[in-house]
Amino acid sequence: MNDMTPVTTTLKDWETDQEVRWCPGCGDYAILKAVQRTMPQLGADPSNTVFISGIGCSSRFPYYMETYGFHTIHGRAPAVATGVKLANPDLDVWIITGDGDGLSIGGNHMMHLLRRNLDCQIMLFNNEIYGLTKGQYSPTSREGTTTPSTPFGSVDHPAEPCSFALGSGARFIARGFDVSKDLPEVLKAAHAHKGAAFIEIFQNCIVYNKDVFGEFTEKKNAATGQLWLSDGEPMLFDGGARGLKLDGETLTLTVVDVADGDWRAAGVRVHDVKNRMMAQMLVEMPFGPFPKALGVLYDDPRATFESAVVEQIAEASQGKTPDLQRLVSKGQTWTVTDPGPDL
Repeated sequence: MNDMTPVTTTLKDWETDQEVRWCPGCGDYAILKAVQRTMPQLGADPSNTVFISGIGCSSRFPYYMETYGFHTIHGRAPAVATGVKLANPDLDVWIITGDGDGLSIGGNHMMHLLRRNLDCQIMLFNNEIYGLTKGQYSPTSREGTTTPSTPFGSVDHPAEPCSFALGSGARFIARGFDVSKDLPEVLKAAHAHKGAAFIEIFQNCIVYNKDVFGEFTEKKNAATGQLWLSDGEPMLFDGGARGLKLDGETLTLTVVDVADGDWRAAGVRVHDVKNRMMAQMLVEMPFGPFPKALGVLYDDPRATFESAVVEQIAEASQGKTPDLQRLVSKGQTWTVTDPGPDL
């Protein structure tokens, strides 16, 4: 979270004059509108906000936000964001990336940003496909996915973005999906977190991977397919008729029925956002036997990278006078003179 004086804005203040150019029906439209609606509620200031993206469909995002922005190169948004934040730690930095941009060529950069804990929000749009380059399989594509680059079906075991983030040392993990009315609340929680906040957003690619998340995003499947988590609240779904229980012997989660609303008698767990091991189990729950865990899964802040850098520089410069000439002249030096016309 960036400490700043709240600014009064409206949705219109965050919209640009650029034509929004995604495929009709793309989930990116809904995510964009959710962000534009959320920013005024945060009291954020457009002149203090930066959106930084890599390459991909999602990476057009900075063009459509009336803020500062960088459309960088493939996978390098975390590196540019780190430089921006170190240059001006007061800026409110948002990273926009996709499953290919952030987990393939950009996986190394993403890992280091998360372990360093740079204070920023990372929105990873996951559509389980490469959309901009015409539908090849991506790091998150499911086994058996047929694409131009996997004509017989992918044999790769897919990456799990939130599991990757946890393994990289992230202190905030959340999930949402493009058309969810609850997505703004997830974004607010991420913005309130001091440090790197990783949000996986399931996004429908209408052209190359249509309705791949429909089993839990469609309205008819929401009750049984979605588990929206809230800190201090029981892990209930299906209208409260079922919940998650921790098996003490196997240390695994199980789905239990809840009779007459008595979730305590059923042994349903209460969500604790500071429980990292539980967050790992929630992330890795297989969909089908279990619902998809959504909302804030993990939130346990620690000191940020840029605050440590600023503190270190302050300590190193204490009592010293800046002198650039002395710095460049330090150590072994040479004086070059004019050899004259005979040389």
